[in-house]
Amino acid sequence: MKKRVLFNWIDGGVTAPAGFLAAGVGCGIKKEGKDLALLYSEAPASAAALLTVNRVKAAPVAVTGKHLSDGTARAVIANSGGANACTGEDGYNDAVAMCREVAVRLGLDPADVAVASTGKIGVRLPIDKVLAGVAWLAENMSDGGGGDAAEAILTTDTRKKECALSLDNGGKEVRIGAMAKGAGMICPHMATMLAFITTDAAIEPGLLREALTEAVDASFNRITVDGDMSTNDTVICMANGRSGAGRIEIRDSSYEALAAGLEAVCVKLAREIVLDGEGATKFVEIRVRGASSDGDALEACRAIATSNLFKAALYGRSPNWGRMMAAIGASRAVFEPCDVEVFVGGEKVIEGGMIVSRNADLLEADRIEIEVVLGDGNGESRVWTCDLSPEYVEVNI
Repeated sequence: MKKRVLFNWIDGGVTAPAGFLAAGVGCGIKKEGKDLALLYSEAPASAAALLTVNRVKAAPVAVTGKHLSDGTARAVIANSGGANACTGEDGYNDAVAMCREVAVRLGLDPADVAVASTGKIGVRLPIDKVLAGVAWLAENMSDGGGGDAAEAILTTDTRKKECALSLDNGGKEVRIGAMAKGAGMICPHMATMLAFITTDAAIEPGLLREALTEAVDASFNRITVDGDMSTNDTVICMANGRSGAGRIEIRDSSYEALAAGLEAVCVKLAREIVLDGEGATKFVEIRVRGASSDGDALEACRAIATSNLFKAALYGRSPNWGRMMAAIGASRAVFEPCDVEVFVGGEKVIEGGMIVSRNADLLEADRIEIEVVLGDGNGESRVWTCDLSPEYVEVNI
């Protein structure tokens, strides 16, 4: 069982930790609004990235994977309005050029710059406009620019997604800040999402990657809006040590505290992505317990959360609980159907594998909790999802 770590939510996002600057600007990728963001660490930073597992990877994903392979970074340049995916050699060169321009403007090695893109697939970026935007960002970034950066990475999102917290590490205050985007093409194993996390903790790169992997597995890998996986999924974390707290080099109490903080900001942003799902009218938390293993519990969670039949029933407020039974039965989870119990909003709707309630009022709320008990095992998991509405179709035509 994880040790409980106390932390405080604070105002801000990626520039809340000491030594981070950011800015956002509209450079002309989109017809209007901000579309280019820069995040910069004033000090050398340990860095870790988790990238899409889609076999088709956007150019910035390939470049970032190469640049962050040594576990260090100083800056991230990110755009919305174009995914720079399926753009061939030209697209790859554009991603490299974005990193190079940041490096020139800030006096960095291009290998210390990560790049990320989001938007429509198959369209080349207006690279001259992007590079001009980089020049502006480098001159105008500040420790108050996190909000503008968070705005600049949005696509079909309806609002910014950012947060920050502070925690104690050996008597020193350590801060973690984060921003993310995502509303559609959201599927477990990351999504069409970008997330950038900063901390003024000092930590060995390998341990930072372990902590980030654990945090993402408990958050961004537990959400689904539509079951579609993107070519551009990117989560990057930079730790610059500006807090003055001791460097974390082993999995001790300091590591556990930082890992818990990373998980907290990732969970908060993951939930915000689902709450802002394209066309969504309902936010749903699905918990499965009593499974033979945590893996089986997760399989059952995901089966329900990605069932279009069930998601349509949520939107239509149809108490067709049998769709949940069918979904978990088609999963790889091992269980006895006659042992299954299901609760919606605390009310039992399935017992012994049979429907015992058809109370449609349970689906009236805009936030719904579903608990599935598969048996008497110790495995458990949770996933967050939303309903599937006609507006989702309209957005994606």
